[in-house]
Amino acid sequence: MKLLKLLANLGYGSRKEADKLIRSGAVTDAEGKVLGVKDFPGVENVRVLGVELDPLSPLVIVMNKPEGYTCSTADPGETVYDLLPPRFSKRNPGLNSVGRLDKETSGMLLMTDDGKFLHKVIHPKSNCLKVYHVQLDRPLQGNEGELFGSGEFLLENDPKPLLAAGFEALSEKEALVTLHEGRYHQVRRMFAATGNHVLQLKRISTGGLKLPPELDEGEWRIVSEDEKDELFGK
Repeated sequence: MKLLKLLANLGYGSRKEADKLIRSGAVTDAEGKVLGVKDFPGVENVRVLGVELDPLSPLVIVMNKPEGYTCSTADPGETVYDLLPPRFSKRNPGLNSVGRLDKETSGMLLMTDDGKFLHKVIHPKSNCLKVYHVQLDRPLQGNEGELFGSGEFLLENDPKPLLAAGFEALSEKEALVTLHEGRYHQVRRMFAATGNHVLQLKRISTGGLKLPPELDEGEWRIVSEDEKDELFGK
């Protein structure tokens, strides 16, 4: 791969901008030797302003999404992409969220430029269950586990019953909900159907992968190959 194309694909600019970056002397090898347009010592040996290059595609990252951010650039206001380095929005192929969290939901969000990986995670047969921590406005009424786990629970304006969902009460106004699917505002609508209101909603795991405890809200990191296997229970 040519150095120009590599830098452009990783979002460091257009080919013209990457050419200017190289000619400015900002691109070096691991030993600090300035690289020219025709030089290419291997991806692992290229540095931009002394910093290693971002990983090549396929890339998977995990983010601790804060409230107030949307998962689509088509939505108004701040997006999860604003929490990433600006060059990430210019990568080719680009990053997409693996399923969405609504604006007021926080927690674990996977993002990837690998379409096969994305579809594998969200496909029902992958069994990548999603667990949410829920804070409620009113006390639980006691039959939520039976309702949510029945496989016959209907949401307003949905003709098809929900798949059976897991439920665990943690206190009178706090619970864990495990989903096998991801319908629009599903957890909020489930509790609304019981006459309750969700005050705070946080995704804490997907499949066998938990939200990394070291990630503060708004932080992210790369998902390792071992963690990808963990996601699918390998």
